[in-house]
Amino acid sequence: MNADKGVADTKAALDGARAILMERFAEDAALLDKIRRYLQQNAELTARLVDGKEQEGAKFKDYFEHNELLSKVPSHRALAMFRGRNEGVLQLALNADPGQDALSTGSHCENIIASHYGVNIGSAPADRWRKQVISWAWRIKILMHMETELMGALRDQAENAAIDVFADNLKDLLMAAPAGPRVTLGIDPGLRTGCKVAVVDNTGKLLDTSTIYPTPPQNQIAKSAAVVLALIEKHNVNLIAIGNGTASRETDAFVADMLKQAGLSVQKVMVSEAGASVYSASELAAKEFPQLDVSLRGAVSIARRLQDPLAELVKIDPKSIGVGQYQHDVSQSQLARKLDAVVEDCVNAVGVDVNSASPALLTRVAGLSTTMAENIVIFRNENGRFEDRKTLLKVPRLGPKAFEQCAGFLRVMNGKNPLDGSAVHPEAYPVVKRIADNTGKAVDAMIGNHDFLRALKAADFVDDTFGLPTVTDILGELAKPGRDPRPEFKTATFAEDVNEVKDLVPGMVLEGVVTNVTNFGAFVDIGVHQDGLVHISALSDKFVSDPREVVKAGDVVKVKVMEVDLQRKRIGMSMRLTDEPGADNKHARQERSNNRDNRSDNRRSDNRHQPKKDNAPSGNAMGGAFAAAFANAKKGDRSEK
Repeated sequence: MNADKGVADTKAALDGARAILMERFAEDAALLDKIRRYLQQNAELTARLVDGKEQEGAKFKDYFEHNELLSKVPSHRALAMFRGRNEGVLQLALNADPGQDALSTGSHCENIIASHYGVNIGSAPADRWRKQVISWAWRIKILMHMETELMGALRDQAENAAIDVFADNLKDLLMAAPAGPRVTLGIDPGLRTGCKVAVVDNTGKLLDTSTIYPTPPQNQIAKSAAVVLALIEKHNVNLIAIGNGTASRETDAFVADMLKQAGLSVQKVMVSEAGASVYSASELAAKEFPQLDVSLRGAVSIARRLQDPLAELVKIDPKSIGVGQYQHDVSQSQLARKLDAVVEDCVNAVGVDVNSASPALLTRVAGLSTTMAENIVIFRNENGRFEDRKTLLKVPRLGPKAFEQCAGFLRVMNGKNPLDGSAVHPEAYPVVKRIADNTGKAVDAMIGNHDFLRALKAADFVDDTFGLPTVTDILGELAKPGRDPRPEFKTATFAEDVNEVKDLVPGMVLEGVVTNVTNFGAFVDIGVHQDGLVHISALSDKFVSDPREVVKAGDVVKVKVMEVDLQRKRIGMSMRLTDEPGADNKHARQERSNNRDNRSDNRRSDNRHQPKKDNAPSGNAMGGAFAAAFANAKKGDRSEK
């Protein structure tokens, strides 16, 4: 005690000593590590409703009174709770002693502190004060610090998991099977404003556009059929891509009836139009189609993404494609870096035809900048197609170093050198020449000759420059030159009499397309303008720890309808076709409720993919109207004008 220094009495001295010890405890790294490890294994994350927020925060009702072991909180639930906190609906806290009696006044972490310093609390005169010091140090200093740290770590882990989910889904979408170089007619469905139509040739070049009105309120079915049939005949169309947004099922029914009545075997496919409006209004689209109406650009994108999903989707900001999980709640810069890396990896894995690629696609090739990509296209337009890879060195700003980085990913199909159409890098051409010289086999005769190449020993062609792994890879590429790693093209067939959520009946078995895979299950498009959820527990008869073990975005699957909530437009489904509707599935219901915001995120990325609001007739009703009008259209009846 020293009055001159502000310590006038015993109480002041003990208060000061307590403050010093609390600070000292809070900075003891060894002690904090013990407490941290205990909390990571035993603490609970608790969520509680903020008073008066019941109505405003109804979407978070599953977390109004929620307790969950911190170590077991999955990323999607963590992000949902953090969102609730950010919106002022939920209060989150760390419960260090979840199993403790409500009447207990101490925490196990206080015992850890006492044990760490060898303090035994008994009935000695000073023990009451010492217990108070330990209790205050825990509750005022260490608990707040640990709560902030552990919740921050949980959020980081959840964000990383969400980013990984988005990246995995994006990869699956970009690597989806291409329909190939076929003349394609794209239809961007609509109601009041009509359906936008665009025809592209087998290279994606725009040939023709139009607008038809086969849907309400105009219902110009015969006239629309005449327009589409004329385009099919004029351009020899053999593939029709229909966007899956508003009025997609009505448009699909119209096209099906039209093709049936006309006796045409043209294949029609429902295509995800997520991000199409983003592309339509982008600077890239304006530069590519300066004279074309924004709405028609969407139809072009829909047609092209059926031909080659990768080549078209690279033109769209990956975050706008809508295959993520709480993507708006994570670090946007980190997400962008991850997604850009995925796009580049996919482009380089498939390879790029330098004679048909757009600047947007070329920009994603390793070693090429935006300027170089644009210069390649300008050079190609001015000088004609590239006949070999070496000609790339004549492109302005594309020097030897850039050529060394990008050449192996660029393909020159049907060029002077057959190796230019493969993934063999120009630097490795001497190895191929040495193999040809030693075996007496011409290079073009070796390519694709599996039996011949299988009999060769890679070790025989190793030298100081090219090791065994490189030579092995070269032989593998020669066996399957330019092989596309993407799967074979196939499509789902939607049920003709199921067009809206109200048409669904529990027990129905339907075919659909996986649109998004999250940590808690997979969303499947079955053609009713609202994706249904197959919970992770209903993906397989076996235990599934990661939904991607079973499905990925773009897969065609069969599902059974288990539950339909018309009011909230929610569909519960199962891929275990032996499951019976009505069976209690608490986890699936909870996840469908917990993740409504996640689906909102995806819709927010592109507001085109919305449930239709118009009371349009079903496909069958439209088919009847079509049949009555088709004969008049064939006779040239133009009265609908």
